[in-house]
Formats: sequence, C-alpha cells, structure tokens
Amino acid sequence: MHTRIKICGITRPDDGVFAAEAGADAIGLVFHEASPRAVSPHQAAQIIAALPPLVVAVGLFLDAEPQAVREILAVVPLDVLQFHGSEPADYCTSFGRRYMKSVGMAGGDPWAVAAAHPRASALLLDGHAPGAAGGSGESFDWGQALPDSHRIIIAGGLGPDNVAEAVRKTRPWGVDCSSAVESAPGIKDDHQVAAFTEEVYRVQRHTGH
Repeated sequence: MHTRIKICGITRPDDGVFAAEAGADAIGLVFHEASPRAVSPHQAAQIIAALPPLVVAVGLFLDAEPQAVREILAVVPLDVLQFHGSEPADYCTSFGRRYMKSVGMAGGDPWAVAAAHPRASALLLDGHAPGAAGGSGESFDWGQALPDSHRIIIAGGLGPDNVAEAVRKTRPWGVDCSSAVESAPGIKDDHQVAAFTEEVYRVQRHTGH
C-alpha cells in the first residue's frame, strides 16, 4: 500500500506547487485565525489554482461556525475538510464533503473519537490534547495508533528524521507534516519538504509497503 503524503500549513502558491512536485498527494490550508499558518479564502483559492492536477486540497477548521465554513466553501474549491476541534459527527457531515477528524492522542480516549465518527474518510492522529489546535510539532507513542490502518493518517512531530520509523511501525494510509519542514511558521523549506517525501518513498521501497 502506498503511504499518502500531506504537507499542511501551506500559505504560498509556490510552496504548494513544490510540495506536489516533490511527491505530496495533498496539501493542507488552515482556516483557523489564531494559527500562524492561517490563510484567507482569497489566498487559499490562489494556492489551489496553482496546484498541478490530482493534488488534493484539504481545509483545516477548528470549531468554526457552520456559516463560516459554508462561506469559505462557496469560494474555495476544497476537496476534503479536516476538523481539529470538538466537532460532533453530525456537524462534520453537514457540509456534504468528505472529512477527516483529528484525534488528539495526548490524553482522553482516542477510541471513543474514532467510534463517534464512523463516516470520517480518515482519522488524523496528532500529538495534541483532545480538542486542542494541533500544529505544535508534538509526537505521540505510535504504539497507540488505532488498528484501522486504511483510515489512519499519522501527524504530530513528524519530520524527515523520523517519518520512516512512523511508517514502518504503524503502516498508515497517510502521513501529515507541517512545522518540521518550515523555515518559519507557514513558510516551507524546499529542502526539508523534499527530504520528508523522499524518506516516505525510501521506506516503502525497502519494505514493500
């Protein structure tokens, strides 16, 4: 199984294009104003317009008002929604788009979150506490990873130096990286992005995963 790669926190069209050319399957756009990686709908639309074909655009939200999400969807052609707060399943499905639900692995019961979102396309396991914003670069014990691997995306503290180990241990559907491939919050470093994607492909070549 090919492990998909998502580079999150893209704020510039050139960074999105480079991530795709380096092998990323998806890019993440943050619509949470408190984040240093937040983008406006106009910025997001420009980033998506620059992407090569077949690259998935994911929009990240955290306990946003439903109308705010709908206003963004009206002008930004997002493929998948990613919910990082305490959003219940009926909220997540109300927008008529595929969605990913973040699962905070630092405390709480990740199994309960997974069970509460049976219609989520993916569960994104992150190192933050339940309901927190994520993006902190904190990792978690990969031994906690839920066994439903075709729905699992590993995030939190992943970078070029440890993503191969995470893939070997968890065999996830995908991996997600943001802060570890930046020169500053929201500004991606081409060398680090390329190193991250190459590590994912390298471990797959050696393991057949």
